Order: sequence, then C-alpha cells, then structure tokens
Amino acid sequence: MNFDFSADTTAMREQARRFLSDRIAPGTVRRQAESGAPFDAALWSDMARMGWLGAAVPEAFGGAELGYEALCMLAEEIGRTLAPVPFSSSIYLGAEALLLFGTPAQMRRWLPAIADGSVVATLALAEGAGEPAPANIAARFAAGAISGRKLPVFDGGAAGIVVVAARDATGSIGLYLVERGPGVVAHALRTLELGGSAVALDLDGAAAEPLPGATGWPDVMRLLERAAILFAFEQVGGAQAALDMAVAYARERFAFGRPIAAMQAVKHQLADIYVAVELARSNAYHGAWALDSGGGDGAAATARIAATVAYERAATQNIQTHGGIGFTWEADCHLHYRRAKRLSGQIGSARFWRNRLIDILSARNVRGEPDGLQ
Repeated sequence: MNFDFSADTTAMREQARRFLSDRIAPGTVRRQAESGAPFDAALWSDMARMGWLGAAVPEAFGGAELGYEALCMLAEEIGRTLAPVPFSSSIYLGAEALLLFGTPAQMRRWLPAIADGSVVATLALAEGAGEPAPANIAARFAAGAISGRKLPVFDGGAAGIVVVAARDATGSIGLYLVERGPGVVAHALRTLELGGSAVALDLDGAAAEPLPGATGWPDVMRLLERAAILFAFEQVGGAQAALDMAVAYARERFAFGRPIAAMQAVKHQLADIYVAVELARSNAYHGAWALDSGGGDGAAATARIAATVAYERAATQNIQTHGGIGFTWEADCHLHYRRAKRLSGQIGSARFWRNRLIDILSARNVRGEPDGLQ
C-alpha cells in the first residue's frame, strides 16, 4: 500500500512551503504576539484566496474541494513555520464539525464564510482541567439556548461561531452552533503559547442550534479522531522544523575545536529525535489514508500519540542543543516548545489517546480481529 502523497499534492506542498517561508520570517511570530492582534489577518486572507481554508470543503459550499490529502499537507507546512493563524481551530474542528454533522442549510450559511476567511470557527469542548469525557461536560442546552462555562477555548477570542458540546434535557451530549452575540462573554486567558486568543467562554442563555448529525458522545469522538490526524500533521511539521534548527546549530557551534554535532552525546540525541519524527510521519501518513478512506481503526490515536511525543521531544532537545541561548527570548527555540505544548493538549493529551488506542485494540481482541496496525 502506498501512503505517499500524489505528485500534484507534493507540488502544492512545495508551493505552500515557499509561500510560508517568504511570509513568515524570523521574528514574525514574536511581532504578531506583541501586536495584540489575535492572528495575522493579512496572512489569513491570503491563505483563503489560495483555497487553503476550504481545502476539504466541497465546491458546492464555497470550498476548493482539494481533498484531505491536500489539507494534511497544508497542516504540516503550517506547523513547520508556526504560522500565527487559527487554522487548527477553524478548519480541523469548526469546519469539520459542520461537514460531519451540519444540515445543508447550516453548511450553506457558514462553510463559504469559513472558506473565504471572513468567519473564524472553533470548538468549545473542555470545561477546565481534565481529558475529553462525557463526565466532564456540564453545559446545558434547553429551549434553543446554552448555558455553561467553557475553557480553554482556543482561538475563541477571534471566533465568530463556536461549536459547543453540551447536554440536552435527556442528558445526551450533542454539538450546538453558537454565534457570537448576546449571552456569549469571552475572558482572555494567559497561556504558554504566545499570541493566539484562548479564552474562557461564559454562555448565559446564548442562542444555539443543534448540529443534528451529532447525537451522542461517539459522534464527538468521531470529530476528535478526524481532527487528531490533522493535528498530527501540524505536529510533525513543527517537530521537523525544531529538529532542523537543532541540527543546523549543532553543525555551526564549535566547542574544543570541533562542531558539537561531532560529539556523541549530541548526535545520539539528535538521531533519537530523527527516529521519533520519522515514526510520527509514518503514522500520520497512515492517518491521512484513513481520513480519505474511512478505514484505519486506531489510525487517529496512533498518529496523535506519535506526533505529540515527537514534537515535544524535538522542541525540548532543540532548546538543550542550543544551550544557554536556547532559553532566551531572541532565540526561536521557545516558540516551538510553546506550540508543542499547546497542540499536545488541545484535543486530549497523549495519555488520553493512548487509553483510546488501548480501548480500540482491546475491543478488536475481544472480537477476535487482527489489530490492523503496522
């Protein structure tokens, strides 16, 4: 089975890499954070014009219909450059929720606006510390309105629409579409990552409409599993960039008359990171196949676990390889560390996804089926 991207997608990847490398120079992320703006609006607009925001959206709903293969590739390049835009929240979560569970009318109203960049979407799932779980959902939907508190909601400060997980009168968990307006109050949160617009979202009788295709917690998990594959590609891109940064510095930094890259203690650490990144890339490619084919039970969890571990290890080793300057504001090392930490917890930690994978494999074992993993 060939998990590699097609020639067209590979060419698009190179174009995306050139574009983002030209637009996101050293210091861009820090300057964006210092500006106080939630994201780079000009970059977001350019990405919309190139069809990136609507990559997985059908043309009938204003998208470019490039497919999930292209979206995975774009996610990797966005992770590589630390692009200061709400791509993961709006595209992996908001748009995907509408595509999976929305009515044709809901999709006609919101997907074109998401695809052209005029509206940012996000998912409000968490209600404080803890992993995604039915027991951790207390927000309530009744009589067309939602009440409750959600935090953190990543990119919630920039979002025009929010997909909210809440319970109905029967206690069943569903997904509801909330437009920013009366009854919706956002309080900015300080997070490890620079910039962004993570908020605590207070919902007090906020007008909401159900996404009728989401009828219980398994549907919420279906959304998270599809998003996990896209997050994995973004994490792989970031991990590769952090590794490249560490290797480049190790080659140019001399100690005792030779580059530190020649020292076993350094090169063995970097070799271990290389293995972790390549393993994560392999699992992410398997996940991309699963996104398009609907197969690969366990592929999302495997991709998410490997990518989370690889990015956190690569970002940490990058700082250590740079030594004293790796901890400074002027060095870019901390930017990948901050992004790695944010992505690692946005839709559940590596522990959550390990437990998810264990549950999947245990169920397959009970049924007497092969585990399906390579």
